[in-house]
Formats: sequence, C-alpha cells, structure tokens
Amino acid sequence: MTLDDPNVNDTTKTIPPGGAPAALGPSDIQRAADALAALRDEIGKAVVGQRAVIDQTLIALVASGHVLIEGVPGVGKTLLARALAKALTLECNRVQFTPDLMPSDITGHSVLDTAAAGGALDLSAMRVHRGPVFTNLLLADEINRAPAKTQSALLEVMQEYQVTIEGQTLPLDKPFMVLATQNPLETEGTYPLPEAQLDRFLFKIEVDYPSLVEEAAIVQRSTLQQAGDQLPLAGVSPRLERRSVLALQRMAAFVRVDEKVVDYAVRIARATRSWSGLANGAGSRAAIALVRAARAAALLHARDFVTPDDVKQHALPALRHRVLLAPDAQLEGRRIDELLVALLESVEAPRL
Repeated sequence: MTLDDPNVNDTTKTIPPGGAPAALGPSDIQRAADALAALRDEIGKAVVGQRAVIDQTLIALVASGHVLIEGVPGVGKTLLARALAKALTLECNRVQFTPDLMPSDITGHSVLDTAAAGGALDLSAMRVHRGPVFTNLLLADEINRAPAKTQSALLEVMQEYQVTIEGQTLPLDKPFMVLATQNPLETEGTYPLPEAQLDRFLFKIEVDYPSLVEEAAIVQRSTLQQAGDQLPLAGVSPRLERRSVLALQRMAAFVRVDEKVVDYAVRIARATRSWSGLANGAGSRAAIALVRAARAAALLHARDFVTPDDVKQHALPALRHRVLLAPDAQLEGRRIDELLVALLESVEAPRL
C-alpha cells in the first residue's frame, strides 16, 4: 500500500478507495509502522514525554475512533490535539465549548438566501450553513463546559459520520475524528458528559503531570526565544495526507485477529458487569473497541496479527469511560482504573 505523502518514504502499492488488500505483506506492515513512527516523532517535537498518550492517540486515529483527553488545565491536552492536526495535512476546526454554546453552533443551521429568494419569504431558498463539524479533525476543547444538550449534538456525527439539519442529511468527509479535551469533573463549571456520548469515544486518555525532567524541558521549549504564551508548534511538519490516513485505517481493518483473542476481549467486557465496585458495566461496544484498538496497535508495532497483550494493554483507555463506580466504592475513595486493573488480572488471557 502506498502512503502517498511526499514527506514519507513509502513505496508500497496504493489501496483504491473502498478497496482493501487480500493480504498484508511484511513490507506493507513495516512501511505503515514507519509512517506512524514518523508521525509520532513530529508530535514529539511539540509534546514533551507522554509517549503512551501519543501512542494511544495514534491508535485511535488508525482505528478510525474518537478520543476524549482528560487532565487538569495546563498539562498539554490542547497541545497534543493541535500537534496531531499540524502533523497531518487534514482540515482541522476547533470549537471552544462554553456554557452558552448552542448545538447549531457546532453542526450548522439553515438560513434564508435572500438573493435566491428575490427578497421574498421563500422557504425553498433556505441554504444550509455548515458548522465547524464539517472537517477532518474536530478539536472540541473543554467539551464538558457546555451543557448536555450541546454535548449531545455530536452524537450523530460521531456514530454515523453525518449531520441532519432541518431534515436534510449531510455526510461528512472521511477521515473524521473528534479529539475532545475535558477537565476533571471536580473542576468548577463542568458538566458530566451523557453516557451515550461517552460510549462513542474509542478511548478516554488521561494526561497526568509530567516528571521533573519533562517539566523542565517543557518550560525551556515554551520560553526559549518566544514571547507570549503561544503553543510551541513551529517545529511540527506535515507527515501524512488524507489518502495515507485512509489507507492506514483500511490496513488496520485487515490485521488478523484470532477467535481466542476476540473471546478474550468479550470476556473482559462482560466481567465489568458483575465486578465488585462497579455499578454499571460496559456494553458490547466496549469489546468492539478493544478489538479495533488492538488491530491498530499491532499495526503500530509492525505486526499483521493481534496478541492478547494488545487487548490488555489498551483495556484501561477503552473501558474507563464505559463503566461507573458503585456508591460504596466512591465513599471508599476507590478509582475506576484501580478496579479495572484488578479485573484484568482475573480474566485469563488465551495462549496462541
């Protein structure tokens, strides 16, 4: 497969639109992994450290999924999303979510084209004004600062890749990915996201404070020969174009997954429904997310097959937003990740 980008040294054959390879050869897999490594390096020119966070974001991109990035203000959530957008030659729009943001501010609305109507009130002359959601990468910044009605405006978009405005259904161009950032719910002025919308995110990625060495490097990079508080994105260059991203996504869909690995993902998802400390378990979409993420992770590591470790290693970001703590566990100060780690240890992984 060719990743037809002048900045990436790929010589593989092109997958036609809607097509897919009958089999993935070693050279195809290696070139895809090299392209993703180059993309990771570009993002790393802006984001210091956070290797696992960057890899999870790339896995979501290849798996054609959306990501919810959570962390306290100032840990680089927006920087990560902006660096990914700049490293890809894709159209990118940013929406700052606020309490007064309306659903139509995101999806768009119909307006009367007075020129076409000749100044008369002619409903047939209504023209659709497309909102910022009509893009390839949508950065939904601080998504949980808007009320649930506005947050839910993204439901159809994220699941169906389309927008319905005044009864008219408009498809979105692919690839399409939502990178939503949010502050922890304990932060003042935040609203919890509806459970139905949370389930549409492939991953919930948690960004923690950097280490001492990383934080010193961040300060150095952000202040060296730079006035003001701009994001340090000058060193990031485009690495992949639209056709290349679509090719990677199609390749990931044909990475081999053994039936035992699928069964392992299903058993993990089902175990959340009866695990002590969890009030609500994950639905079937969780097992689907685990398999999709595992396929993309295998491609990232230059493999054409999925291992049980691919599933296990990405279970936390795939599950933490799909389960709910029981009241007694909340009172005890338990954390969802803590319970999920114990759950994963209890589910036996298959031997291939």
